Formats: sequence, structure tokens, C-alpha cells
Amino acid sequence: MSNRLLFAMLPPIEDDVRSWVERLKEDAPGFEVVVAEKEAAVRDLVARADAAYGWVPPEAFPAAKNLRWLQSPFAGPFPGYYYQELIDHPVVVTNPRGIYSDHIAHHVLMFMLALSRGLPYWVDAQRSRRWAPDARKHGYVNIVGSTVLINGVGGIGAETARLCGALGARVIGIDPRPEQDCPVELHEPSALDDLLPAADFVVTTAPHTPETEFMWNADRFRRMKSSAYFINIGRGMTARLDDLTAALERGEIAGAGLDVFEVEPLPAEHRLWTLENVLLTPHVAVADAEDIAERRYALLADNARRFLAGEPLRNVVDKARWY
Repeated sequence: MSNRLLFAMLPPIEDDVRSWVERLKEDAPGFEVVVAEKEAAVRDLVARADAAYGWVPPEAFPAAKNLRWLQSPFAGPFPGYYYQELIDHPVVVTNPRGIYSDHIAHHVLMFMLALSRGLPYWVDAQRSRRWAPDARKHGYVNIVGSTVLINGVGGIGAETARLCGALGARVIGIDPRPEQDCPVELHEPSALDDLLPAADFVVTTAPHTPETEFMWNADRFRRMKSSAYFINIGRGMTARLDDLTAALERGEIAGAGLDVFEVEPLPAEHRLWTLENVLLTPHVAVADAEDIAERRYALLADNARRFLAGEPLRNVVDKARWY
């Protein structure tokens, strides 16, 4: 039986994906590589494909009789990527988790250092040309000796834990399915509420799933120290922004660093924009990382070779959990 790798991404096809076609023919000989340049071609190609890259929409999935492997472009896909027919089907889904770990962990450290040292207050003073040694309104939290709770110890969480440990922090990890060889104090999600009061920094890298949706809410923010900082680098739908905003305004936590939001773009009228102890970046933790496309291709090519050789694939997804 011949094997075909279908790039089943709906048009328009991104330039980097289009450039992969000839490379993949050389790196994984044995595949016929076909691109769905038009939406109307997706169903026909899915019907003939043994493997695919991208997203197969629900209306095209019944035709996927031969599909055995689907490489997702997304570590944390959009709601609806995993639907019941895909979950129930024997097709193996893999994703690119791990290729972003260093870039996003550095973004987390940027938030932690800036917030703990009061950088937002110093920047405000600088912009108003004030020499204000007392501008910082929250006490300095030294990362050395601090406790960092990381919710989600996958590739990003594990690299963040490594960096925090190197800075002298105690790291607590929360994960239902740890995969990384990461020397942290690891706990099941059921322990989260008991551990929150001990954390100086709460970092969440968790994907958006039915279990994690709005897991960060008023009750959990109340459990945190008033001197603690909340950092969300995972998915915006894991945290209720109104609850977080209220916790910040009431002083229940000291500040927050957010790269992802319940609603994106964050509405211009949202109160978060005006809070002095908050750092906001517009979902850009890896936006300018020039090596991500090449890392994504390298993983795809490696899995393509593994698929042809009948070897285990990397980054297999638990489809029912979405990651």
C-alpha cells in the first residue's frame, strides 16, 4: 500500500507549509505529498490520505477511511479541533509540544523578574520623569528562596521549572500526566487548592480543555498569598478575567503577567489595561521566534519517517483530553 501525506490545512496555505512539500519528499521518501490549496479539495484528499498535517473539519472527516496519523500544527488547538468523531476514530494525533519551550519559559521569567522587582512602578516613574525611590507599591519578592507553583509541567513548564530552580527557587509542579524528566516536587491537580497558599509565583502553562476551562477563578485567587503573582502563559480560557481583575483591584494578589486572555484581542475598555501592577503582552511569547517554523518542520519530518518505518510517533495526543 502506498502512503500519502496530505497537508489537510484549509486555504490559504501558509508559505512555510508550502515550502515543506519538496523537502518532505526528500526527507521521507515513500510519501506522495499533496496540498489542499482550495477548500473544496480537502474532502477528496482526506478520503485518499494515510496521513495528514493540519485540521480535518468535521464535515470532511467521514471520508477519512484510510487516515492513520494526523499531525496537528497546534500544541493548544482552538476549541473544536477535537470533536467526537475524531476522538472515537483510531487515527493517532500528534502535536508540536516542546518546540516552544525555551522561548515561552524566557517570557515567563521576564514577567517574574519584572513583577517581583517592581518594574511597572519604576517605568511609570520614568515616563513621568519622577525620581521616586519609593515608587514600588509592593514588597520585593526574591526569586531565591521563593516558591514557584507551575500548573502544567509539559515542555514549557519543565523548562520554566529548570530556570526557576537555577535561580534558587523551590518549584512545585501540578500535572495530571507528567512526561518530562523534571526534578520538581510533583502533585496531582487535586492538590492544587492546598498548595496555592504557599506559592509566591503561580505560573500556568496548561492548555484549554474541558477540565481546565476557567479553572482560575475568584475562589482560587482568594487562596493565593496577597504578595503572590499570577502568570498565565498557557491559554486565556483557563482564567476568568473579571475574577482576576477583581482580585487585583482588591489586593488579594500582588500582580499579574498575562500573554493570553479569555477574549483576544483584550477589549480596549477592559480594566486590566489600567492596573499598575499588571504586565500584558498580546499573545506574542513566540511570535518573533524565527526558529519555530524550522522546529515544527523537523518534528513533522521525524514523525513522517517514523510513520513509514512503523515506529512509535513523537508527541502522541490523548484526544479525549485535547493534549
